[in-house]
Amino acid sequence: QVQLVESGGGLVQAGGSLRLSCAASRRTFSSYAMGWFRQAPGKEREFVEAISWSSDMTVYANSVKGRFNISRDNAKNTLYLQMNSLKPEDTAVYYCAARIGAPKDEAGLYDYWGQGTQVTVSS
Repeated sequence: QVQLVESGGGLVQAGGSLRLSCAASRRTFSSYAMGWFRQAPGKEREFVEAISWSSDMTVYANSVKGRFNISRDNAKNTLYLQMNSLKPEDTAVYYCAARIGAPKDEAGLYDYWGQGTQVTVSS
């Protein structure tokens, strides 16, 4: 069992930046591929970015290419999402998720999820 806790969300103006964190409960954090997903009101959960356990592979959605960057610190059991040049359409609840194996862009392939952190981008 892996418990995940997101933090770092908030209200920011368009063009601003935020960094989300996801703290994992287990020392085996380094065994898991990690992903970030988001869900806006009335919409389905959407893939954002994912990273392999060793950080040698990342997968990202085209909508965030060049603006968001996923990273991890296995020594601190923590996943990050640096979000730059934020747009109002980035407004959503952001979730981190964990899975054994390669990073994937499908939510159904992840085994563990955090509770989410709200990101609101004002125009």
